[in-house]
Amino acid sequence: MFRATVHGLAFDDRARHLGAVRPNQPLLLIPDPLCDEPGDVWVHTGAGDPLGHLPREIGRWLTPWMQRGGSASAHVLRVGDENVPSWKRLLIEVTCHR
Repeated sequence: MFRATVHGLAFDDRARHLGAVRPNQPLLLIPDPLCDEPGDVWVHTGAGDPLGHLPREIGRWLTPWMQRGGSASAHVLRVGDENVPSWKRLLIEVTCHR
């Protein structure tokens, strides 16, 4: 189990979904497809709307682990407003499952 910020909120108008995100809300974690380089783990609302991705340092190890059959769940800890830098605006807690 670990906590992480969600990066990439400022791109593709993803931050528009934050108005509906609340603490304790479950989120979906979706790894990039198999490729030569470990990719990102994307964070989506339960409805499937993309919010951003976990930091790349986490994606480098979590993506291959999930691609090999590991699973992870996440929920919202804190949502900041537009006065908070985008990369610090959404804090989540991730739990890895075997």
